[in-house]
Amino acid sequence: MKIIINSKRISASIMSTTIVLVFSLVNVVSPFPAQAAERAQVEAFLEVTGFDVALDSIAMSATLAPQMLGLDEGDFGGQWTALAKTTFDTVVMRARAIDILEATLDAELLAHAAEFYASELGQKLVEAENFAHLQHDDVKYSTGAKLLAEMKVRNDPKISLFRRMSEAIDPDKIGIQAMIEIQVRFILAASYAGVISLRVDEKGLRAALAEDAEKVVREAEINALQNNAFTYQDFSLTDLMIYTKALEDPRMMTVYELMNAVHFEVMSNRFEALAVRLGKMQPAQEL
Repeated sequence: MKIIINSKRISASIMSTTIVLVFSLVNVVSPFPAQAAERAQVEAFLEVTGFDVALDSIAMSATLAPQMLGLDEGDFGGQWTALAKTTFDTVVMRARAIDILEATLDAELLAHAAEFYASELGQKLVEAENFAHLQHDDVKYSTGAKLLAEMKVRNDPKISLFRRMSEAIDPDKIGIQAMIEIQVRFILAASYAGVISLRVDEKGLRAALAEDAEKVVREAEINALQNNAFTYQDFSLTDLMIYTKALEDPRMMTVYELMNAVHFEVMSNRFEALAVRLGKMQPAQEL
């Protein structure tokens, strides 16, 4: 399942560079679909589309949590690694995602997306996307940037397909809103838990994070191209044209809106839980 990962980090009041996932903040599917998918169907759907691995990759964002608070991992002592691992437990994250999808995902939409990803091309795409999800950002984006530069020199038509793919999974360009919402919820939760002390209220925090939104959007677009260049480097132009058209199908776009919304909810939930747990750490980790 294609989830775009971009980079951006914040301190307690100013945005600079941290992880961003492109999610939807809107309720895109009725909470009472005509025929809701059964739990077993949802579990199979996660595996065939690779969305299970996309969910697991959320755990990698835990390493950036201290930076989002303007802190360092060392400030939390030796407990940090264990704390992050237990909070971003993949079993917990998958279960939460399945609970949401079981109640919201229409069985017909599930079948449509699953049919594509179960195809020979679909499985090749899932394999490549799963691999990319679990790569370190520094490696992925530096390699992607080099590949993209080479593609631009030869005016490779794949670049236009990469842009169409990104547009299809986030047509309303609300990924930045999602990023800001995750950061706000985490920082406020950390403040309430006594982990940090804010000098601004929620309104001021949102304003600070939104200040550089236009710059972030531009950087996100570049990162998306680099990510795609890395992920799909071994795919032919024909394969990518087929994939692009599949992503542009209104049914697939609806599925992606829901998947991204679920991804957003799971990530936000885990960051808020992390903030609460940080607040309960021993006095030796006082900040």
